[in-house]
Order: sequence, then C-alpha cells, then structure tokens
Amino acid sequence: MKALRIGDLVIQLPIIQGGMGIGISMSGLASTVANEGGVGVIAVAGIGMREPDYARDFIEANIRALKKEIQIAKEKTNGILGVNIMVALTNFADMVKTSISEKIDIIFSGAGLPLNLPEFLTSGSKTKLVPIVSSGRAAAIICKKWTEHYNYVPDAFVVEGPKAGGHLGFKRADIDNPAYSLENLIPEVKSHIREYEEKYSKSIPVIAAGGIYTGGDIHKIMGLGADGVQMATRFVTTDECDASVKFKQAYIDARQEDMEIIISPVGMPGRAIANEFIHKINAGEKKPVKCPYKCIKTCEIEKTPYCIFAALLNAMKGNFRNGFAFAGSNAFRATKIISVRETILNILHEFMDAERT
Repeated sequence: MKALRIGDLVIQLPIIQGGMGIGISMSGLASTVANEGGVGVIAVAGIGMREPDYARDFIEANIRALKKEIQIAKEKTNGILGVNIMVALTNFADMVKTSISEKIDIIFSGAGLPLNLPEFLTSGSKTKLVPIVSSGRAAAIICKKWTEHYNYVPDAFVVEGPKAGGHLGFKRADIDNPAYSLENLIPEVKSHIREYEEKYSKSIPVIAAGGIYTGGDIHKIMGLGADGVQMATRFVTTDECDASVKFKQAYIDARQEDMEIIISPVGMPGRAIANEFIHKINAGEKKPVKCPYKCIKTCEIEKTPYCIFAALLNAMKGNFRNGFAFAGSNAFRATKIISVRETILNILHEFMDAERT
C-alpha cells in the first residue's frame, strides 16, 4: 500500500479508523491504530457521557471530556490522530474549537455539510480539515464555499458510500441503487474536485469509506482511484476498541440478514444490527423520552419514539434491551475479538493476496 499524504502529514498505512460514537472509538482505539501507522480517530458525539455534570452542563462537560481524550491519546502515541465531529451536533462549534486548541492533526466532519469549518482555524494552526461527503456535488459545494469565503482548499475528502454503518447521507430509496455505489462515487468526486486541485496547485486526496472490510476491498477501491480508505466496522471487534465486550459480541453473533436499515429519530436512514429493541420500535412502540442534552439539531424530541443517544449509549455498555448497535454492512463477517495489530496484519495479508491475483 502506498502512503497517504494529507498536506504535510505522511500516513504510512493509508487507513483511517472511522470515528464511531457513542463511546466506541475513544482514545484507546485511536491511539492503538495511530501506533500502527494509520490514523486513529476519536468520535466526539457523546464524548462527555462519563462526566458527572453531563446532563447539567452539556457544553462544558463535552469540552472537558474531549480535551481529556485527546491528551490521553497523545500520551499513548506519537502517531497521527483525528476527531470525527458531526455537523448535526448542537455543540459543533465548541467541539471544533476545542480540537484545534488541542492541536489535533485532522478534523473529519460529516452528517451535514461543514460549510463554515475553516472559520474556526486559528493563526498557526496545523489541523487538517477533511469533510465527509456522499456525492461529487457535495464535494464541489464545499470546495466552492471554502475557497470563495475562506481562501481554503479542503485537505482531503472522505467519500462515504451506502454500505457504511450508522447514519447515512442517502435517501432510503437510493441506498440499494447501484448508481450510488462507492465504486461510482470515487471517480465522481475526483472529477468534481479536479478543477480546484488544478486552480490552487494542491492535491486533494480522496479517501473511500463504507463497506470496506478486507485488504481485498482496499486493493479494489484504490485501483479505482482512492488514495486511502476509512474503516470502522473491522476495528470494533478488537481488544482495544473502547466499547464493552457485549457490544463487540453483537457483531460476532450477527448474521447477514440482521443488517437492517432503520430510520433514525434524527430523520436520517442508518444501518444497524437488528434486535428486539428495533423490532419493537418498528412495531410502533414508543419509549419514554426525556432529553436534557439537545445534542442533535434535527432531533424533534416531542415527536421521536426514542432517544437515539440513549439507545446507542445503552448498546455501547452492552444493554441491548434498551438499545442497538450501528454497524457497517459487513459486520456479520466478524468471528472473534483480536488485537488491532493482528487485525492490521490480516488486512495487509489480504491486500497482498489480492495484488497477486
């Protein structure tokens, strides 16, 4: 595999560990992946959940927790670290400012178009800004906005296809449409950003995400022009993943037919592992909802059948009676919990096997 270059950052292993909230990818997983030469990513959504004043002071608890996680990760690695910050978060600006002040290497931002992300950069900041998009049009809109208003070209793009886990940037009807496959999205995005690369004499790497599980998948998508990949699901069933063992076991126990598209309370489709909680929600059961957080801009608490934050937090802890696990389309392929190092070695062997065939 060729190294991935994002500005002056040289990523020897061109694998971004996808950010997984709530509490799935924290400093433990991120620092371990960074030590192996990839990019370790801390998910910001719900990061302050363990702070004692989380419900009382949502903003400050999250700022404090994010600072702690970045600092802990930096103590464990000299590798490259990123954060994943959803545009849909009500505390988006605070999380971006905190990440930049803590000198994080990369901010990955999706779940909406991060149209104002460059405005938070401070003088001398070296934090790279990488939007997550699901279409060439979205990439072009961001390039136009950033260059016209901030004279800033995106440092890279993550292009997330419909096989990803969690919230998806597609209409429900388009998720199974081959026209929206990652294989089609990569050349589409590259085509839309080419004029900005030429105009500003800057390389904008394209990182493929969504449904990439094996080294063979990496070989295939890089052959279509991707400069690197983002992988999340494969890192869940590792020793160092920050989720509970019960959460990891849910992946191992899952069957292919359990990979289900749900409609999240925040108004987006998402991919999850089907369970009794989801079946009850689909049947019209409503869970009592009290929300002190107001964490997602698009969540209408008076209309929602359940709290997405509470459901994901419960699952992370292993309480699947009151929650469910988001997962990519290949989660059912997991068979055991192993170390990050062994996982990456397996991926490299798979890549080399694909290269020989």
